[in-house]
Amino acid sequence: MNILLSTCSQGLIYAILALGLYITFRILNFADMTAEGSLTLGGSVCAVLITSGVNPVLSILIAGLIGFLAGLITGFLHTKLKIQAILSGILTMIALYSINIRIMGKANLSLLGKQTIFKIFGNTQISDFAIGLTICAALLVILNLFFKTRLGIAIRATGDNEQMMRAQGANTNFKKILALMISNSMCAVSGALIAQSQGYADINMGTGTIVIALASIVIGEALIRKNSFLLKLIAVILGSVCYRFIIFFVLNLGMNPSDLKLFTSIIAAILLALPNIQKTIKRSIQNAKN
Repeated sequence: MNILLSTCSQGLIYAILALGLYITFRILNFADMTAEGSLTLGGSVCAVLITSGVNPVLSILIAGLIGFLAGLITGFLHTKLKIQAILSGILTMIALYSINIRIMGKANLSLLGKQTIFKIFGNTQISDFAIGLTICAALLVILNLFFKTRLGIAIRATGDNEQMMRAQGANTNFKKILALMISNSMCAVSGALIAQSQGYADINMGTGTIVIALASIVIGEALIRKNSFLLKLIAVILGSVCYRFIIFFVLNLGMNPSDLKLFTSIIAAILLALPNIQKTIKRSIQNAKN
């Protein structure tokens, strides 16, 4: 039961990251690489604040606000300076590496003996799971309500057909920047929770997180194939939890932990290519029948 709750807790914390990436990769159709830097940014800011005596909950909120700035920078580079989407994210991510070291003053910062949100509520497997579930549920409600508003629908429409939105006189640049800010804020919140959960913030804690988030999104989409926006968000959370269980079982089978990133990349590549593979097989079968 402890292993089950611990795995679910980790899945829920990383689900916040996956939800953030879902906004850019699926809703906005924007390949944002900033997430690796903004996740570390959230962990760095949170760790520094906690070691300075700031309340852990307030530290998470501040980390989320700082994450807004990371998305703002990427959005500015893309919309105002006309840098390609993927390059603007990479530029911000690289810049955040140096910024995060400046914030912490070193490559990693320990939270040993410091008060964290998990210690406040008892630091048990049940309480950790409850914290992750509560935060995910709150974000689920907020995102679902926001993307049903006029502005939220406009962001979704921008991702679907930007040219049509521009033809109707909509300011698509503003909507892109806002979506990037929301996404990276959620990535920073996830980083703050990860830092508090593992007891330290590290400069490399964001490495590979984009692939993890993408794997979670694709797994969730395979589990729930519905058009409802709320169900799509729920699918992302379930996908993150399922991904953590997959990692748990793979490690128990004897895989070297250092090979996990390779395993994750392979799984993500297979899942992303699966729809095209299925279409190719169906087309081949139809041609054979004809």
